[in-house]
Amino acid sequence: MPRMTMIEAIRDAMDVSMGRDDNVVVFGEDVGYFGGVFRCTAGLQQKYGTSRCFDAPISELGIVGTAIGMAAYGLRPCVEVQFADYVYPAYDQIVSEAARIRYRSAGQFTCPIVIRMPTGGGIFGGQTHSQSPEALFTHVSGLKVVVPSNPQDAKGLLISAIEDPDPVIFLEPKRLYNGPFDGHHDRPVTPWSKHELGDVAADHVTVPLGKAVTRREGSAVTILAYGTMVHVALAAAEDTGIDAEVIDLRTLVPLDLDAIVASVKKTGRCVVVHEATMTSGFGAELVSLVQEHCFYHLEAPVARVAGWDTPYPHAQEWDYFPGPARVGEALRVVMEA
Repeated sequence: MPRMTMIEAIRDAMDVSMGRDDNVVVFGEDVGYFGGVFRCTAGLQQKYGTSRCFDAPISELGIVGTAIGMAAYGLRPCVEVQFADYVYPAYDQIVSEAARIRYRSAGQFTCPIVIRMPTGGGIFGGQTHSQSPEALFTHVSGLKVVVPSNPQDAKGLLISAIEDPDPVIFLEPKRLYNGPFDGHHDRPVTPWSKHELGDVAADHVTVPLGKAVTRREGSAVTILAYGTMVHVALAAAEDTGIDAEVIDLRTLVPLDLDAIVASVKKTGRCVVVHEATMTSGFGAELVSLVQEHCFYHLEAPVARVAGWDTPYPHAQEWDYFPGPARVGEALRVVMEA
């Protein structure tokens, strides 16, 4: 299998999907001629023409609203919001229209759109280029929410999202875009194969939405993570020597509750890790589900490790991130409880 960065894998997913289905269209700010600010769509306009890959005005509301209309008429738009931080003008369209159109029309209309967004920190982008807003979308019935942690999953999940009959929010951790990340460093390291995450299947390949995967087997404690924090969790488990099982959720909605429950019942302990701020973050939902379904198997309270409850601090970016040291401390506290 070819080796790809996450950017290349995402581009390949769109290329494969556009080649298989003429109804798939790709657009957004700087997406066409320039190929996107992160180059995820580079070459697609040259290959498929300006009617299927094109630039949009600087209007997130307009981009998403146009995509919803296209989807209602049978197209499958895969649109890019340049940074997740820019999605808020489009939030009303996503919540009030995209998420509800199937139900409001009793299935007469559907909304098969994908909204791709670079998310999280890692590029010293400060408050307006580093947010992790996944909880704003997991709360909305009718949306699916995906967060890949590696190139293979990024490609397979994106193709599945494009082929899905309903709207999908596809959050791409920009810290993982240009190369591997071993959980310890503020820049890519080599190779992806450190955790066997680097090879990407050629041509058409799908990863089902709603299926988590175990990245590290363990029996002492379960770590639930997604996106960049999967790599941090793996590093923390190695650093502490604790026999931790690391579950990569991959999709937050639909959530693989069976995989979570099976792991926590086996280990009896759980640590939840995410990059977004802690208060009302998706980790709270995970803690609630673990408490509800695994109460009689828990040997200690469930712990959360998350970003600070503060606007994103540019100068302290690598302290804001939950790193291996903070996750490791949570593991030790849970093990000693």
